[in-house]
Amino acid sequence: MTIRFIHAADLHLGSPFKGFAGLPGKMAEAVRESTFTAFRNMINYAAGTRPDFLLIAGDVYDGEDRSLRAQEQFRQGMETLREAGVPVFVSHGNHDHLAGSWVRFTLPENVRVFGPEVETAELTVRGTTVKIHGFSYPERHVTEPVIRHYPEAEGEAVEIGMLHGSIRGDEAHDVYAPFSKDELLGKGYDYWALGHIHKRQVLHEQPPIVYPGSLQGLHRKESGVKGFYDVTVAQGAAALEFVPAGALVFGKAEVDCRGIRHADEWLDRCMDRIRAFREANGPGLLDLGLTGIDEESDALFGEAPESEWMEFIREAAMRDCPDVGIHRITWERAAVPAVPGGLFRDVLDELEGWDKDGWKSRLSDLYGHRQAYRFTGRLDEESIREIREEAERLLTDGLMKGGRAE
Repeated sequence: MTIRFIHAADLHLGSPFKGFAGLPGKMAEAVRESTFTAFRNMINYAAGTRPDFLLIAGDVYDGEDRSLRAQEQFRQGMETLREAGVPVFVSHGNHDHLAGSWVRFTLPENVRVFGPEVETAELTVRGTTVKIHGFSYPERHVTEPVIRHYPEAEGEAVEIGMLHGSIRGDEAHDVYAPFSKDELLGKGYDYWALGHIHKRQVLHEQPPIVYPGSLQGLHRKESGVKGFYDVTVAQGAAALEFVPAGALVFGKAEVDCRGIRHADEWLDRCMDRIRAFREANGPGLLDLGLTGIDEESDALFGEAPESEWMEFIREAAMRDCPDVGIHRITWERAAVPAVPGGLFRDVLDELEGWDKDGWKSRLSDLYGHRQAYRFTGRLDEESIREIREEAERLLTDGLMKGGRAE
């Protein structure tokens, strides 16, 4: 007997998409619509291929308030799957937990939403019993090991666990509903459908323990192609096929600026990288990292404000690759000028001396704000590194320009 299903997670419908000011109108609209576009791509695939069921392992919505538009888009998608005869099993995660405040919608009868405690849903697929175990977050912060409440497998049924959470001890992410791989394997399930981590990864091959990643990248740190898994379980083993669904791909390309003396040379090199990105990834948002900036190229770049260079390359990209937007440019200058009194080094030493708690303390008003969190995200090690690097870049640029303001 073969069972086939789709495993998706972290749809984040209605994400506000922070930090994309300045993009051309059509590209800005594509960014704002990208979570909905990715969702429709998944729905169309499911309706067309008709799996036995669909699993969504947490964070259907980006926020606990669940906007009317996001809910209506989701309801319409579920109605499409009802017409196609596809059952859907949904758990809510830390972003769209059950304690939020939102206007209720009635979902079609093909949708089963798990409650705040671990429960089991059963269905029969061509004579085979399938048991799906899961829960929805009763509140935003679920730090207890909910895995302890999942039942062990029994009998001949195909058993699947849905869990929105992270591996215990994972310092790269906020820990929610922590678990260990051994705890998951100890339940004896045929498949673990995980959510919460936006990077696609398989923690264990057989039985599979799988994060499908987010359906659509939400910011430049979530680079690469996004989508979901089409899973087939047969004779006690599972096969996974990744299906791209994201509307836009976030990426970065480096542009070697050594020896550049004229603006058209720079434009040609940038466009080569933009075209290569488009060919490899399709529509997307690209960061350009300008490397190898030597005396000649630095003199060229100094003849116009950085904002003008940005406008220049954005217009060129829109002419040649209209579905690739330039998100930002980083100017990676190698030389750091000497500063009387070591002011530059003093400032950097102060920044580097702050540990994670120090950064959190100094940025608590911003990152700890209940509403601002939707736009800032969490302050993790990568965010701290990026803030520090950006501060260093601004200091370096200011010093190399003699303190002139653009």
